[in-house]
Amino acid sequence: MFKISKAYALIAACAFVISAPVTALAGECPVGQRIIANPRKIEDKPAHLLKRETLSEVSLKGWRGVGDLILRTRRLTIGPGGLVPTHYHNDRPSIVYIIKGEIVEHSTFCNVPIIHKAGEFTPEFGNFHGHWWINHSTTEEVVLTSSDVIPPEQRDTPDPQ
Repeated sequence: MFKISKAYALIAACAFVISAPVTALAGECPVGQRIIANPRKIEDKPAHLLKRETLSEVSLKGWRGVGDLILRTRRLTIGPGGLVPTHYHNDRPSIVYIIKGEIVEHSTFCNVPIIHKAGEFTPEFGNFHGHWWINHSTTEEVVLTSSDVIPPEQRDTPDPQ
């Protein structure tokens, strides 16, 4: 019977991680590919095969002096070959959670595409933080939720009164 020591197993695991190809792990831009000083220009992509559904909204009006902002959560479904259009988060903080599938992000702050998989999340906010997303699958849709803080004029649906 062959017995592997803990030290040997740790060395083997580290060697595997170090020798793995450079890809965006856990939905992040690889360290050597991050752009810090001058964000790059990205393509202006239109929405394609994209369905947006507002799940819930909370008015923040009167709360801690934030004005009449709204906290919104939406479900986005991106069909096979679909696109989330180019957009920016200069004044719209957001958190995206990937529920189903795999989607690729093209960002102003990364030189390579960033792969996001089901079960991962990504915060989005900051000056010149722009991106667009594509579902490269030819058969599977991608489903994600996006929670963001928006002014009333950016709502998808009119104010219920």
